[in-house]
Amino acid sequence: MAKVRITGGEWRSRLIQVADAEGLRPTPDRVRETLFNWLGQDLSGLNCLDLFAGSGILGLEAASRGAAHVTLVEKSRGVFEQLRRNAEPFRCDRVELLCCDAVKFFPSPARRYDLVFLDPPYHQGWLDKVKPLLDGWVMPKARIYAEAEHRLERLGAWHVAKQGQAGQVFFHLLERE
Repeated sequence: MAKVRITGGEWRSRLIQVADAEGLRPTPDRVRETLFNWLGQDLSGLNCLDLFAGSGILGLEAASRGAAHVTLVEKSRGVFEQLRRNAEPFRCDRVELLCCDAVKFFPSPARRYDLVFLDPPYHQGWLDKVKPLLDGWVMPKARIYAEAEHRLERLGAWHVAKQGQAGQVFFHLLERE
């Protein structure tokens, strides 16, 4: 089983196990470091959603950097069980784990997100499937981080503010127009 490390914050250098599952590709350290340089290292007070959580590395990085609340959503039961094992040692009540399909996820009316991480399986149209749902999940000035197999120009009402590429991965920080 592969491992990735948390690159910053309170849990810096802690290792996370990555389940052996088809299509699961955790965001590399270098890309996460770039993302959190874009966002700022301190996410205090932010509510974050990691919609295609996989190993949970993006959401756990956000919690490590002070996010007030992080919801990690993963559909695959086997991957979810590893995600639960990854989160257990942190014993953090700011981290919520849900096993459900991304398009069936509905946050409580009291919970809206400031930052959404979208790193879905490639070549399955997931970004297009969740695009119409985003407005119901986020705060007005929310930002979205999205990884894709191709360069994005926009995602619904969000335009690309920053972008990069690492190998075959295109990564984007999007802001509402």
